[in-house]
Amino acid sequence: MKSTFTKFCRRRLAAAIATLALGAASTAAIAQDQKKGISDDVVKIGLLLDLSGVLTDIAGQGTATAVQMAIDDFGGKVNGKKIELVFADHNNKADIAAAKAREWFDTAKVDALLDVAGSATALSALEVARLKNKIIVFNGPGTLRITTDLCAPTAIHYAYDTYSLANVTAKAMLKNGGDSWYFLTADYAFGASLQQTATEVIKEAGGKVLGAVKHPTNASDFSSYILQAQSSGAKVIGLANTGADTVNAIKAAQEFGLLKSGKQKLAGLLMFINDIHAIGLPSAQGLLLSEAFYWDLNPETRAWSKRYFEKAKRMPNMIQAGAYSSTMLYLNAIKATGTDDTETVMKKMKATPINDFFAKNGKIRDDGRMVHDMYLFQVKAPNESKSPWDYYKVIGTVPADQAFLPLAKSTCPLVKK
Repeated sequence: MKSTFTKFCRRRLAAAIATLALGAASTAAIAQDQKKGISDDVVKIGLLLDLSGVLTDIAGQGTATAVQMAIDDFGGKVNGKKIELVFADHNNKADIAAAKAREWFDTAKVDALLDVAGSATALSALEVARLKNKIIVFNGPGTLRITTDLCAPTAIHYAYDTYSLANVTAKAMLKNGGDSWYFLTADYAFGASLQQTATEVIKEAGGKVLGAVKHPTNASDFSSYILQAQSSGAKVIGLANTGADTVNAIKAAQEFGLLKSGKQKLAGLLMFINDIHAIGLPSAQGLLLSEAFYWDLNPETRAWSKRYFEKAKRMPNMIQAGAYSSTMLYLNAIKATGTDDTETVMKKMKATPINDFFAKNGKIRDDGRMVHDMYLFQVKAPNESKSPWDYYKVIGTVPADQAFLPLAKSTCPLVKK
């Protein structure tokens, strides 16, 4: 009995020592991180936006407004150190985006890029962030490559991507009989990615793609593209573009009477509330689209959006809401760890569940994709809208594990197979 009791006591003592050791190690790790402190005694956030081009209405000044709101709501300081925001226009040119990112990281002491508008510009800035070992978060671009073959340990894709958009919208159209497609595709990385992803979804569901036509960004005349789509006989015309290009394509479709016969429908694969506002409900009514956020979803979204409206004089889109949310995640990670060190902050961000007005039970996967629910909306008819910006009807909610590319299919080298 004595021997058994002695062994029991020894085991309990060993367990207690091990627990103390783990606690000490954890405390030591936290202390070590805190010793790193805030570099240059300031937390500097950068944004590379489209302030003068085709994306300016959806990924321009409005994003800067949302990030500044987050900084202000945080009190303008984190752990006693000032938070600064810098932003610039990359003119939708990849070389300018890369050069500005490099300049900011090297000489302006920017700690993190928390958005880059546009896919081609985003990919160029991503490579600079990878080289400089800096945090980069994306809300504006959609290209899936951010979390597949070009994924980086310091990169997060936050609001949406081409897979989630095409997956949700295309499946809804297919369910309603839209089994033949023709694409109007923006001739750059984002458009190609959106068309490819939608094509895969369509073919997997037994549908077919009859063809596609590419158009330059910021195209002034869509008449020839609409005529080609019309003559294809496809039941669905998929708009693999965004911003002003999407608005102009829909207006041209109306002018040419593409939708009057009822034989063809438009599918906006990336549309924002800004686009519906620009088009107007008479032309946009009935469109199906997917988004990660809508200002009138619930009391939380309404409360934040009304504050945003007071500053921007328009309701926010999912890019702007995501930019606020991801900025708060970044600043809270710095507050919790006591440092702006890249590895430490990124580790904390990836370990933190996202529960705010933008996303519930959101989480950042190993490939850098922040997964969350997506929503399928239908644009209201004019007589259904009760107030300005009252544009969407919620058709359905798609859970995160069904909306985004399954991790098992990811080609990201960071994902353990």
